[in-house]
Amino acid sequence: MRDVLSGVSNMSVISQVLLKADDELRYPTTGELQTISDFFQTGEQRLRIATTLAENEKRIVEQASKQLWQKRPDFISPGGNAYGQKQRALCLRDYGWYMRLITYGILAGDKDPIERTGIIGVREMYNSLGVPMTGMAEAMRCLKDASLALLSTEDAEVAAPYFDYIIQEMS
Repeated sequence: MRDVLSGVSNMSVISQVLLKADDELRYPTTGELQTISDFFQTGEQRLRIATTLAENEKRIVEQASKQLWQKRPDFISPGGNAYGQKQRALCLRDYGWYMRLITYGILAGDKDPIERTGIIGVREMYNSLGVPMTGMAEAMRCLKDASLALLSTEDAEVAAPYFDYIIQEMS
């Protein structure tokens, strides 16, 4: 069974439960089965959140970047990391990439896709490019604000921890 599940590109709650049970040569426990049931029950909500974020990515990125540039005009001033059209476009591209990572996590109901797809090594990459991590963390806060404003209170509570995880990793 491990061979079948290890090919799963996204370690979902289901594959995590099954791999753990298989490692221990047992059936899933009642608690583990309840975890799977809870995962299915929140599926519609996770899909709704991911759809809203995906359909509004451009709007979210635009709003977040405007908010960031207002807070930190030094980023777009001469000598700033986002100075010039090319640099600004690269920033916006990265913001869109993080939005995708967040939707992956929300769909999976787990932060693992964020870790495995893109947060590991981010600090080193940005440091090597001279991009201040405090600025990236602030950009993620702006993305969070713009995104959560589009969601209901209940959906925002589900989505917020995925943004917070990336913010924490960049802080």
